[in-house]
Amino acid sequence: MKITSQEEYGLRCLLRLARAGRDRPLTIPEIAAGEGLSNPYVAKLLAILRHGGLIESVRGRSGGSRLAAAPADVGLGSVLRVLGEPLFDDTNYCLRHAGTESDGSCVHRNGCSLRGLWRSLERWMRGALDRITLADLLQEEGRIPELLRSRLSDALAESPALIHLTGRRAD
Repeated sequence: MKITSQEEYGLRCLLRLARAGRDRPLTIPEIAAGEGLSNPYVAKLLAILRHGGLIESVRGRSGGSRLAAAPADVGLGSVLRVLGEPLFDDTNYCLRHAGTESDGSCVHRNGCSLRGLWRSLERWMRGALDRITLADLLQEEGRIPELLRSRLSDALAESPALIHLTGRRAD
């Protein structure tokens, strides 16, 4: 999995807003200065996050941007969906990997085990990422590995995509 700069910096902007709290909207210059980014880039990221429903604008003298929901209600999976591309795009996968077929379709269109693999892993990854919230990411760095182990072991045990992929429950 490759994290784009838009996903990384967009997530950092969200975490900055989460730390400030809903009662203290932050301006573009405040966020840009705090994250070491340019004002235009932060404006672009905030527009994407606003369009995705993750933040809202506050007008007025003490206006700016703030989270649209509590940090505990914002899953990392939904953040990455707003900021980036899906890990696996079922609609374009076969077209992008058609090989030399003249009609642009894949030679494996009727039985592709790779398509099934990537689709199942996409579902599992998104489900696992949705279990991690902005509130979780506000914890100190040393606590994150244990938190992830706990959240992701639950995701492994309950994941229909992983059960389907492996044919058994994770232990």
